[in-house]
Amino acid sequence: CSASANKPVLTLFTKKPCPLCDEAKEVLEPYKKRFILQEVDITFPENSAWYDKYKYDIPVFHLNGKFLMKHQVDIQKFEDQLMKLESQND
Repeated sequence: CSASANKPVLTLFTKKPCPLCDEAKEVLEPYKKRFILQEVDITFPENSAWYDKYKYDIPVFHLNGKFLMKHQVDIQKFEDQLMKLESQND
């Protein structure tokens, strides 16, 4: 099915442990069929640029490569952006 190819990609910049990240993922749980979650551990050497940028801000979310929100999930903003992307794919 080609629907998954059009799903927006939500990138979560995280590190272990990250209780706020776990909380954010729980908040997003009802929406998970509508996007692909990609997690980036900023402590990995290959992600050092993200570490420098976000070490004090995680969780940080990008939607389709664009900054969306940080620290906690703004569900209204997330839903608005998700709907915008979904309507572009129709």
